[in-house]
Amino acid sequence: MKAITVTDQTAGTAGMRLVERPEPSPAINDVVVAVHASGFVPTELTWPSTWTDRDDRDRTPTIPGHELAGVVTALGYGTTGLSVGQRVFGLTDWYRDGTLAESIAVEARNLAPLPGDVDFTIGASLPISGLTAWQGLFVLGRLQAGQCVLAHGAAGAVGSMATQLAREAGAYVVGTGRAADRQKALDFGAHEFIDLENDVLEDVGGVDLVFDTIGGDIGKRSANLVRGEGALVSIVGPVEARPKDGVAIDFVVGSDRAQLTEIVQRVRDGRLRTNIGTIASLDEAVAVFNPTRRISGKTIIRVRD
Repeated sequence: MKAITVTDQTAGTAGMRLVERPEPSPAINDVVVAVHASGFVPTELTWPSTWTDRDDRDRTPTIPGHELAGVVTALGYGTTGLSVGQRVFGLTDWYRDGTLAESIAVEARNLAPLPGDVDFTIGASLPISGLTAWQGLFVLGRLQAGQCVLAHGAAGAVGSMATQLAREAGAYVVGTGRAADRQKALDFGAHEFIDLENDVLEDVGGVDLVFDTIGGDIGKRSANLVRGEGALVSIVGPVEARPKDGVAIDFVVGSDRAQLTEIVQRVRDGRLRTNIGTIASLDEAVAVFNPTRRISGKTIIRVRD
């Protein structure tokens, strides 16, 4: 099968290569999925799990990518809950070969059914962005209707999901980002927008929940904006500053079939829009991952037509 591999941690996306790899075989409780579309997060090339297994042993060459949508082609021993021929999408294990390939072996529990009226490209754009936003807002941030959310990077792949989900839950959403991102953040549902290049962040006043996709100085300053027993939830931890009376949480997203089902249902009924910036084929992937200009939105690789 065709697959993208990386072997050099220092080379970044420039070290990616399109090669031929053996077809995967399913382990116990696995399924093999013919990948139709895949997502990729460039920062994963800095994660230890990309280069080693859980026992810290080298596992290169590695196939990156952890988001997929496709069709189940084989079941491992003892696998239940999914069937051959079923359309699925999900988030794969960080320590195993990823989704930038024509086929992948993945634990069945990491996948959810993909309804027939949702395109594979849309399905592959949902797992990391959607689950990160869902878990940060509702599981860890305990967001309630009527609260105020400060969503950093509101025009980005994760931030736009957080903005939409928070607004749908009845929160007042203040989005942040670059000046050029203002209209996009407002289109995704932010009630107002803070331009981090020209506006004063502190003018937003107190908020109940900060959803931080930026970190650094912005993350530190945001901690001072959390009021009462609110929360600062970060996906770029560890958190360097904590709210005076609230909590600070950093986390790594995990797969959850029930949450994936909730997310895709919102896409189906129009409550949630994906934020896709570029769609390319597997043959084009290496060039697309090394852009000459800034790309807004998520990059999706269409592995099969």
